Amino acid sequence: MSKSAANLDMQTYNATREAVSEDPEKGQGSFEAVTEWSDGAVGVTRARSFEIRTDEPEALGGKDSAIDPMELILGALGSCLTIGWVTHANKQGVDFRHLKVTVKAPFDLRGYLGVDKAVRPGFSALEYEVQVDTDADDATLAEIKEAAAAGSPVLDNILNETPLSGTIVRS
Repeated sequence: MSKSAANLDMQTYNATREAVSEDPEKGQGSFEAVTEWSDGAVGVTRARSFEIRTDEPEALGGKDSAIDPMELILGALGSCLTIGWVTHANKQGVDFRHLKVTVKAPFDLRGYLGVDKAVRPGFSALEYEVQVDTDADDATLAEIKEAAAAGSPVLDNILNETPLSGTIVRS
Protein backbone atom coordinates (compact mmCIF):
# COMPACT_ATOMS: atom_id res chain seq x y z
CA MET A 1 0.00 0.00 0.00
CA SER A 2 1.04 3.57 -0.49
CA LYS A 3 1.97 5.95 2.30
CA SER A 4 -1.62 6.92 3.26
CA ALA A 5 -3.14 3.46 3.13
CA ALA A 6 -0.19 1.71 4.76
CA ASN A 7 -0.60 3.87 7.85
CA LEU A 8 -4.24 2.84 8.30
CA ASP A 9 -4.39 0.34 11.16
CA MET A 10 -6.74 -2.22 9.61
CA GLN A 11 -5.98 -4.76 12.34
CA THR A 12 -7.45 -2.47 15.00
CA TYR A 13 -10.27 -1.42 12.64
CA ASN A 14 -11.21 -5.06 12.01
CA ALA A 15 -10.95 -5.94 15.72
CA THR A 16 -13.30 -3.04 16.54
CA ARG A 17 -15.68 -4.11 13.77
CA GLU A 18 -15.75 -7.67 15.09
CA ALA A 19 -16.24 -6.55 18.71
CA VAL A 20 -19.16 -4.27 17.75
CA SER A 21 -20.66 -6.99 15.58
CA GLU A 22 -20.60 -9.40 18.53
CA ASP A 23 -21.78 -6.84 21.11
CA PRO A 24 -23.55 -3.78 19.63
CA GLU A 25 -23.28 -1.91 22.96
CA LYS A 26 -19.51 -1.70 22.38
CA GLY A 27 -20.29 0.55 19.41
CA GLN A 28 -22.29 3.09 21.41
CA GLY A 29 -20.70 6.39 22.32
CA SER A 30 -20.83 10.10 21.72
CA PHE A 31 -18.64 12.96 20.64
CA GLU A 32 -18.62 16.38 22.23
CA ALA A 33 -17.29 19.67 20.97
CA VAL A 34 -17.26 22.81 23.10
CA THR A 35 -16.97 26.20 21.42
CA GLU A 36 -16.16 29.34 23.39
CA TRP A 37 -16.36 32.84 22.04
CA SER A 38 -12.95 34.49 22.01
CA ASP A 39 -13.30 37.96 20.48
CA GLY A 40 -15.06 39.56 17.53
CA ALA A 41 -16.32 36.65 15.42
CA VAL A 42 -13.63 34.24 16.68
CA GLY A 43 -14.65 30.99 18.33
CA VAL A 44 -12.38 28.33 19.75
CA THR A 45 -13.70 24.79 19.55
CA ARG A 46 -12.23 21.97 21.59
CA ALA A 47 -12.94 18.32 21.00
CA ARG A 48 -11.00 15.72 22.95
CA SER A 49 -7.43 17.13 22.97
CA PHE A 50 -7.81 19.10 19.74
CA GLU A 51 -8.58 22.74 19.05
CA ILE A 52 -9.97 24.55 16.01
CA ARG A 53 -10.32 28.32 15.70
CA THR A 54 -13.02 29.85 13.51
CA ASP A 55 -13.63 33.37 12.28
CA GLU A 56 -15.72 35.14 9.69
CA PRO A 57 -14.38 36.82 6.56
CA GLU A 58 -13.92 40.58 6.81
CA ALA A 59 -17.06 41.20 4.70
CA LEU A 60 -19.09 39.55 7.49
CA GLY A 61 -17.48 41.50 10.33
CA GLY A 62 -14.64 39.12 11.16
CA LYS A 63 -10.90 39.44 10.79
CA ASP A 64 -10.55 36.41 8.46
CA SER A 65 -8.02 34.95 10.92
CA ALA A 66 -9.27 31.36 10.76
CA ILE A 67 -11.50 28.97 8.85
CA ASP A 68 -15.18 29.92 8.53
CA PRO A 69 -17.64 27.54 10.26
CA MET A 70 -19.27 26.75 6.89
CA GLU A 71 -15.87 25.68 5.58
CA LEU A 72 -15.66 23.26 8.50
CA ILE A 73 -18.67 21.44 7.04
CA LEU A 74 -16.86 21.11 3.72
CA GLY A 75 -13.70 19.97 5.48
CA ALA A 76 -15.60 17.49 7.65
CA LEU A 77 -17.24 15.95 4.59
CA GLY A 78 -13.99 15.84 2.60
CA SER A 79 -12.10 14.35 5.54
CA CYS A 80 -14.72 11.70 6.19
CA LEU A 81 -14.91 10.70 2.51
CA THR A 82 -11.10 10.55 2.34
CA ILE A 83 -11.00 8.16 5.29
CA GLY A 84 -13.72 6.06 3.65
CA TRP A 85 -11.85 5.94 0.35
CA VAL A 86 -8.62 4.85 2.05
CA THR A 87 -10.42 2.28 4.23
CA HIS A 88 -12.36 0.68 1.38
CA ALA A 89 -9.38 0.76 -0.97
CA ASN A 90 -7.36 -0.98 1.73
CA LYS A 91 -10.07 -3.65 2.06
CA GLN A 92 -9.84 -4.30 -1.69
CA GLY A 93 -6.05 -4.19 -1.84
CA VAL A 94 -6.10 -1.03 -3.96
CA ASP A 95 -3.09 1.25 -3.82
CA PHE A 96 -3.26 5.02 -4.29
CA ARG A 97 -0.29 7.09 -5.33
CA HIS A 98 -2.38 10.21 -4.66
CA LEU A 99 -5.88 10.89 -3.35
CA LYS A 100 -7.54 14.30 -2.97
CA VAL A 101 -11.16 15.13 -2.20
CA THR A 102 -12.40 18.63 -3.04
CA VAL A 103 -15.79 19.72 -1.67
CA LYS A 104 -17.52 22.81 -3.02
CA ALA A 105 -20.77 24.48 -2.09
CA PRO A 106 -22.48 27.64 -3.32
CA PHE A 107 -24.16 29.99 -0.88
CA ASP A 108 -26.31 33.10 -1.06
CA LEU A 109 -25.62 35.64 1.69
CA ARG A 110 -29.18 36.99 1.44
CA GLY A 111 -30.28 34.10 3.68
CA TYR A 112 -27.56 34.54 6.33
CA LEU A 113 -27.96 38.31 6.37
CA GLY A 114 -31.75 38.09 6.65
CA VAL A 115 -32.25 40.04 3.42
CA ASP A 116 -34.56 37.42 1.86
CA LYS A 117 -36.47 34.96 4.06
CA ALA A 118 -36.98 32.66 1.06
CA VAL A 119 -33.22 32.05 0.79
CA ARG A 120 -31.61 29.45 3.04
CA PRO A 121 -28.77 30.71 5.23
CA GLY A 122 -26.82 27.55 4.44
CA PHE A 123 -25.46 25.99 1.28
CA SER A 124 -27.78 25.47 -1.67
CA ALA A 125 -25.92 22.33 -2.78
CA LEU A 126 -22.83 20.27 -2.03
CA GLU A 127 -20.61 18.59 -4.59
CA TYR A 128 -17.36 16.73 -4.28
CA GLU A 129 -14.67 15.57 -6.63
CA VAL A 130 -12.22 12.76 -5.94
CA GLN A 131 -8.90 13.01 -7.71
CA VAL A 132 -7.10 9.70 -7.55
CA ASP A 133 -3.92 8.31 -9.04
CA THR A 134 -4.15 4.53 -8.99
CA ASP A 135 -3.93 1.45 -11.18
CA ALA A 136 -7.42 0.31 -10.07
CA ASP A 137 -10.05 0.05 -12.81
CA ASP A 138 -13.14 2.28 -13.04
CA ALA A 139 -15.49 -0.41 -11.69
CA THR A 140 -13.36 -0.83 -8.56
CA LEU A 141 -13.20 2.94 -8.05
CA ALA A 142 -17.00 3.13 -8.39
CA GLU A 143 -17.32 0.43 -5.69
CA ILE A 144 -14.95 2.33 -3.41
CA LYS A 145 -16.87 5.59 -4.01
CA GLU A 146 -20.19 3.92 -3.18
CA ALA A 147 -18.84 2.20 -0.05
CA ALA A 148 -17.12 5.37 1.19
CA ALA A 149 -20.33 7.39 0.75
CA ALA A 150 -22.56 4.71 2.27
CA GLY A 151 -20.42 4.45 5.40
CA SER A 152 -19.71 8.15 5.90
CA PRO A 153 -21.16 9.46 9.18
CA VAL A 154 -20.70 13.06 8.03
CA LEU A 155 -22.45 12.45 4.71
CA ASP A 156 -25.23 10.67 6.60
CA ASN A 157 -25.70 13.68 8.89
CA ILE A 158 -25.84 16.01 5.89
CA LEU A 159 -28.30 13.88 3.91
CA ASN A 160 -30.59 12.78 6.73
CA GLU A 161 -32.34 14.97 9.21
CA THR A 162 -30.83 14.45 12.65
CA PRO A 163 -32.96 15.47 15.64
CA LEU A 164 -31.62 18.67 17.16
CA SER A 165 -32.43 20.40 20.41
CA GLY A 166 -30.96 23.40 22.15
CA THR A 167 -31.15 24.90 25.61
CA ILE A 168 -29.96 28.05 27.32
CA VAL A 169 -28.11 27.82 30.63
CA ARG A 170 -27.12 30.96 32.51
CA SER A 171 -23.65 30.89 34.03
